[in-house]
Amino acid sequence: MASREEAKTVVRRLHALSGSAEIVRKAAARELAKRDPLDTNELLHEVIFLARAGWTPATCVLSAFVAALGLEAASIPYADSLRRMAEVQSLQSVADLFATAPARKELDEGAAAKADAKAFTQSLGHLKQQARLTRDPDVLSRMATVSNPLVVRNALINPRLTEDLVVRMAARRPARPEPLVEIWKSPRWFSRHAVRRALVFNPYLPPEVGVKIVPLLNASDLEELAADTSVHPSLREQASRLLAGGGSVGER
Repeated sequence: MASREEAKTVVRRLHALSGSAEIVRKAAARELAKRDPLDTNELLHEVIFLARAGWTPATCVLSAFVAALGLEAASIPYADSLRRMAEVQSLQSVADLFATAPARKELDEGAAAKADAKAFTQSLGHLKQQARLTRDPDVLSRMATVSNPLVVRNALINPRLTEDLVVRMAARRPARPEPLVEIWKSPRWFSRHAVRRALVFNPYLPPEVGVKIVPLLNASDLEELAADTSVHPSLREQASRLLAGGGSVGER
């Protein structure tokens, strides 16, 4: 079983890595992949504990671990059985990371496509290129209203995109789940506290993504989330359990 000291060693190693958030995420996935399911869950539990206790390296690395569970699952053996094993181990903080359910609200796919077609007459290829390359902030703001995830993905790599606009994209309601998930997948933007907060409080975000964001929130965010009836119940319950466990992840 992964001990707290072993978890600290792993956290220190990942925290010392240089490079992008994607590099750290893939390194976190390798750490999880080389263990059996029981050890993997114990390691996750200890990292969550250390982050909630306010240890800075753990607060920085936890996001890489939770992102790896969603984006690198194919490289983690037994990923599908981790929730069941966490429940057997009574590691609720880990089991919570694998909750799946429909979003609390969902914009009809046909209605979203119709709205896109009404607002934008250009071809999809043109919209993708424009989203990625435009220098005009007004055009970029319009691109942020598109429901097509391919357009959103290109907008997210535009160097002129601002955090304020990404927060607006993350908080947009009504919304399709796909563009919200694209924001979560973005290494450049997911590290921003305001972006995480906008995503997790959006009732159109799929809970399977939301539960991977909740442990990254600070105590005041958790308190607000636990009381917010507009979000999925699984997120409120997860926030309440983390609060009951004590500790706080600092704002970043």
